[in-house]
Amino acid sequence: MSPDAAPVRIRPAEPRDEAAFYEISLKTGDRGGDASALYRDARMMGHVYSAPYLRLLPGFCFVAEDDDGVAGYVAGAPDTRDFQERLERSWWPALRRLYPDPDDVPADLRTPDQRRAWMIHHPTRSPDTVVSAYPAHVHMNLLPRLQGRGHGPRLLDRWLAKARASRVSGVHAGSNADNAGAIRFWERMGFTRLGQTAGGRTVWLGRAL
Repeated sequence: MSPDAAPVRIRPAEPRDEAAFYEISLKTGDRGGDASALYRDARMMGHVYSAPYLRLLPGFCFVAEDDDGVAGYVAGAPDTRDFQERLERSWWPALRRLYPDPDDVPADLRTPDQRRAWMIHHPTRSPDTVVSAYPAHVHMNLLPRLQGRGHGPRLLDRWLAKARASRVSGVHAGSNADNAGAIRFWERMGFTRLGQTAGGRTVWLGRAL
């Protein structure tokens, strides 16, 4: 970072950050790149991957902020299965009323919006073999202006400290198999590859705490 670069602050997320969570999810939603051109509804990515954490588990959400605003977040759950139950009670029902289930559309013909709507109606569950050893999970995304400057590790370290203080024994992350940069990041941060889903879209990685 150059001497005159604006400082980047890592702080607990607040309700006012919700719009940034949605924006960052979209701007990093195409294998780490900007997915804005792919979606008619700009909130679809955030509905699935970031906003529910801020609403339901704000204490496990942190942001990276510079003078231009929030440009990165880390969010997760100390107990994956408990969080999934909370989603079923308090998050998915309203979205299922808003977005029809595209189950009658062949998977290979669904638009990006329909793929996320399908996930709202049929949420992905981390494999039992992963959760049993690494019961927590974490998501993290940074806009390009913060990438490659050491802020990702700072942000993740803040979340891991919170997880350790909550007596979390292990944490896992899932990455798109095509997002080589994300996989390299998790591996640099001490996560080990645990396997890949049938069909090959998600690579699971875990780290003991």
